[in-house]
Amino acid sequence: MIHQYDYLVIGSGIAGMSFALKVAEQGKSVAIICKTELEEANTYFAQGGIASVTNLQVDNFEKHIHDTLVAGDWINDRAAVEMVVRRAPSQIKELIRWGVDFDRNEDGGFDLHREGGHSEFRILHHKDNTGAEIQTSLIEAIKRQPNIHIFNHHFAVEIITQHHLGIIVTRYTPGIRCFGAYVLNEDTGRVDTFLSRITVMATGGCEAVYRNTTNPLVATGDGIAMVYRAKGAVKNMEFIQFHPTALFHPGDRPCFLITEAMRGYGGVLRTLDGKEFMQKYDERLSLAPRDIVARAIDNEMKQRGEDHVYLDVTHKDPEETKRHFPNIYQKCLSLGIDITRDYIPVAPAAHYLCGGIVVDLDGQSSIRRLYALGECSCTGLHGGNRLASNSLIEAVVYADAAARHSLEVVDRYDFNEDVPEWNDEGTISTEERVLITQSAKEVNQIMEAYVGIVRSNVRLTRAWNRLDILYEETERLFKHSKASRELCELRNMINVGYLITRQAMERKESRGLHFTLDYPHPANTEH
Repeated sequence: MIHQYDYLVIGSGIAGMSFALKVAEQGKSVAIICKTELEEANTYFAQGGIASVTNLQVDNFEKHIHDTLVAGDWINDRAAVEMVVRRAPSQIKELIRWGVDFDRNEDGGFDLHREGGHSEFRILHHKDNTGAEIQTSLIEAIKRQPNIHIFNHHFAVEIITQHHLGIIVTRYTPGIRCFGAYVLNEDTGRVDTFLSRITVMATGGCEAVYRNTTNPLVATGDGIAMVYRAKGAVKNMEFIQFHPTALFHPGDRPCFLITEAMRGYGGVLRTLDGKEFMQKYDERLSLAPRDIVARAIDNEMKQRGEDHVYLDVTHKDPEETKRHFPNIYQKCLSLGIDITRDYIPVAPAAHYLCGGIVVDLDGQSSIRRLYALGECSCTGLHGGNRLASNSLIEAVVYADAAARHSLEVVDRYDFNEDVPEWNDEGTISTEERVLITQSAKEVNQIMEAYVGIVRSNVRLTRAWNRLDILYEETERLFKHSKASRELCELRNMINVGYLITRQAMERKESRGLHFTLDYPHPANTEH
């Protein structure tokens, strides 16, 4: 089956949905490809909040810019930082227009939080489920928009480029163009052709390549892998942010997130014998940036031979704690932990990707007619490490920039009628699911053991060699099997694991989120 839309948006988080709303409001037809249901996106699980300068009595753009650069270890793209910070307030107004409800004080102003790495209180939130509030509000706005068509339980297999027209494409081919995507309809098992004037990749992150992750397990790096296979530019994949405080409860996957805001609220990190330890690592104590806190916890756990530490908020007012963090309170209580009286067991888990598909200030990738937004993109905003709560605001600011730019050019493009339909002749339906599930577990184990918070040349080389074997096996299986979501996800996980490992090997320094025992210091500390 062939579908035609002005815009094809692959992904259904804050980036994809806010972009879709903006172009649909201008009369353009939009298809949103949703891997599962609209609610299952990284946005939905974002607890902490969204960063924006709103209290001009104490805060300003320069402070937010400086905090972002410090957290990113000064390898951010300054232009991207400036754009996101300065355009943030207008996009907060846009979210409110779409129905998002941020918590307010008694005087009607925003009830602002402060999180690790921020010099001021500038985090807007909705209790401790800000992402869910944003996601549900955008879903309601999407449902009211007749120009947007949702395709649930559809999985993008590959983006369509000249390669599919029989033209040889290499990473050095100038003018690679995207004409849409081949998309698996899970209900029919058929791969359909979606043609578009413009395609937008908004597939989120890739943290499901790790065994311990706070991300929904759909975060298998699909968009990044598709663009890489299409010879698009991808960079900074070595910068994986491990959230320092995921709830430690063996067997849970994904891990339940204990928001950064809890440390901003006054939470104190302690070892299992109740002693504070962050004073040994950073003068900002528990409010240090996430990479520092995660490495500190990792070091304490390894030195002491323990599998978690504690986060303590028992010294705070119990009713205030329950009011600020109702979901965390209920989750922990369901496990027999009363956070107003008991310490919370926590350990680091893979949480956010600071690299991805390279884009410019308009969200354009290196492939023409293809934009990338949100976590799957590398805008340069985060540099070597993301400042807390900068990701949601990055997504909406770049969605706005991409919508504005693409609306100026979309009518110049025609649908490419020469695109062939997906060819799966000669393939068989694989019944050897154990091959796929076992290989996915191996990817998780390899990445967790060798490409985690602390790395070394020996560990990375071992990961590279193990992933290479899995790559060869999986490509042979894919070539002779009908496309399935599980098999395609495995391909993508291996591609992304390879990219993280290779780019980690190429960075001969410790910088931001990338720490290696072989090069423990930055190669260049000039700002």
